[in-house]
Amino acid sequence: MRIRVVNPNTTAAMTALIGASARAVAGPGVHVEAVTSAMGPASIESHYDEALSVPGLLAAVAEGETRGIDAYVVACFGDPGLDAARELARGPVVGIAEAAMHAAALLGRGFSVVTTLDRTIGRAWDLAARYTAPGACRGVHACEIAVLDLEADPHLADRVAARAGRALERDGSDVIVLGCAGMAGLCAAVSERLGGVPVIDGVSAATLAAQSLVTLGLRTSERSEFARPRPKQYTGGLEAFQMETLPPESANRPVSRGSRAM
Repeated sequence: MRIRVVNPNTTAAMTALIGASARAVAGPGVHVEAVTSAMGPASIESHYDEALSVPGLLAAVAEGETRGIDAYVVACFGDPGLDAARELARGPVVGIAEAAMHAAALLGRGFSVVTTLDRTIGRAWDLAARYTAPGACRGVHACEIAVLDLEADPHLADRVAARAGRALERDGSDVIVLGCAGMAGLCAAVSERLGGVPVIDGVSAATLAAQSLVTLGLRTSERSEFARPRPKQYTGGLEAFQMETLPPESANRPVSRGSRAM
């Protein structure tokens, strides 16, 4: 089984962190490849950044389709381009916010999200409303740390844990969701500081969700909305994104069932 974890920003150091988190949970025979977007912003912290990250994400998915990738993880907490990637990929595509919030809903009566900048709070609330039942997300809280500053902060785990502790007390929640792919790898340290409260990293959760869907032989439904888009002309800088219809044998390629070594 081959899972491609796509970092929709262009910062390779973050891709390395994301890849390590994904590989740490992958099962036997599962090959995880983490790739950095070839175009887009260095970090994704606004609606503008998010919009401009989507072409690079889709290019990474399209290239993966030529290499027989079985599933994809969109490794940005805003889940940019997730629906578009599902129209393009033959196997399942999982967003890290989506996977983290679903996992959190299984572990307690409510969860709180701890993210980077205050300006990203609204997007996290939008996704919580889409992914979980009303009231499942009890709060979204920012540490006011820019994404590109996360790796260099020697006190990051302490800062995140302190904000998470205040969130648990204020929200009455039972679980913490880390609201940035750049926080991957902090789960154990933050959970320990919180006395064992479950802390979820979306990269790990999404990798295991993608792995499970492939193992079950499941893929995104093409019955209606997520069917492959009709081919049409794209102009200007988007000419490279013009799609041709898949050959029948390619469009109907089954998702692999069970693990297989690369």
